[in-house]
Amino acid sequence: MYEPIRSKSVHSTMAGTTSDFPHRTREEELDIQLAGHLAALLAATDELRALAPSADLDAAAERLAEQVTRLRGGLVRAVPSGEARDLTALHQRAHTLAGRALVVAASRADTAAAILSAERMDAHAAALEPRELASH
Repeated sequence: MYEPIRSKSVHSTMAGTTSDFPHRTREEELDIQLAGHLAALLAATDELRALAPSADLDAAAERLAEQVTRLRGGLVRAVPSGEARDLTALHQRAHTLAGRALVVAASRADTAAAILSAERMDAHAAALEPRELASH
């Protein structure tokens, strides 16, 4: 009643085959994301340090650099662009970046990075408060 299949199917299944490209685990992907967010936060921190030097920002930059080095296995530090000269905008950007880093750090259960990210969010939020009150 049915004729047997005589040729190999043009459709293949993924079961039992090896791919030609490497796959990353979820943990590796989260490490890459977290390192990227922390590196961007480090760049924003460096820009803030150039405009308004402070011991707090120096300490934060050092801690951020340590975390990026840990995650990447080596530090690739961005050179501040010098484009943004508005402290408020830089603090807002840094706050956003710290929030993104916090979400990824919490997702991968990286306590050190999560604590650092939360501290940076608080510091940038505090830096924005007087400006927010003055603008109303």
